[in-house]
Amino acid sequence: MFYAIRHTTRFQYDKPVTETVMEVRKHPRTEGNQRCLNHVLRVTPRARVFSYRDYLGNIVHHFDVPGRYTRLVLVAESLVELEPPAELIPLTADDWAELDYLVQHGDYWEMLTPSHFARPSHELHQLRMELNIQREADPLTTVLAAKQKIHDFFEYQPSLTRVDSPIEEAIRLRKGVCQDFAHIYIAIMRELRIPARYVSGYLFHNRAIDRSAEGATHAWVEVLLPKNGWVGVDPTNRLVACERHVRTAIGRDYADVPPTRGVYKGEAKGELSVTVRVTQSEAPIEAPADSGLSDQWVPISEAEGAADYFHQQQQQQQ
Repeated sequence: MFYAIRHTTRFQYDKPVTETVMEVRKHPRTEGNQRCLNHVLRVTPRARVFSYRDYLGNIVHHFDVPGRYTRLVLVAESLVELEPPAELIPLTADDWAELDYLVQHGDYWEMLTPSHFARPSHELHQLRMELNIQREADPLTTVLAAKQKIHDFFEYQPSLTRVDSPIEEAIRLRKGVCQDFAHIYIAIMRELRIPARYVSGYLFHNRAIDRSAEGATHAWVEVLLPKNGWVGVDPTNRLVACERHVRTAIGRDYADVPPTRGVYKGEAKGELSVTVRVTQSEAPIEAPADSGLSDQWVPISEAEGAADYFHQQQQQQQ
């Protein structure tokens, strides 16, 4: 299956800002059942774009805009080929010992220890007890049962939590979006000593079964299982990651893989909008003229001096 993806991010300010330096993580990965056949990133105002590969294999583009501007637009276009993932190999109770051996002797500590958004708390412990999420008959049964329980417990509701909300907020509200559910799932898996990592990417939606929002990036989780390796789990949509999930970046949690992150100089109030279009295709999407408008603009906080985009110019993954 081929997917053409167009991901547009727009920042609009009421006063000019300058000296922007930004990183962008929108380039789909090539590994396993996924191949990125083409990727182009365009920046307005015009900028020279460089790239590097981080220690987890994510391709990171970066650029700077030294001049003054009131509007910054990033358009990333990708063509990706995806094959159905391999069938999961059933596990037995003996595989708990194999998983514990992998954890003890492998290099998975970063995906087992607390991270910025996925960390233990009283609220998380109470949730795990209420849902009775524990080591079950085998590791595969455990991760699939936890996916089902989190999906059923939480209501999907966009715009209720924020990009920087701690997991305790979604737990208290019993509502949230894919970013919240992924962080909660990761934190619980790590308490069970199952390595878990955050996946940022895109989903080609099936409206009959998916409850996550179209037109936005998506987030899910990968867990390490004996005989199966890293297995994608989407608690938002009650899915095992399939040929509709396009992976762009992996990390300990969202803090490692935001689609955009940078700094700028200036004092301004601004708005941020993100639009994502994923279509089945056998050729790249022809880019339409950019109108500078989108359906939803989200206010970003006032900047003073050099401000971090992580708080000021991020949109929550839906």
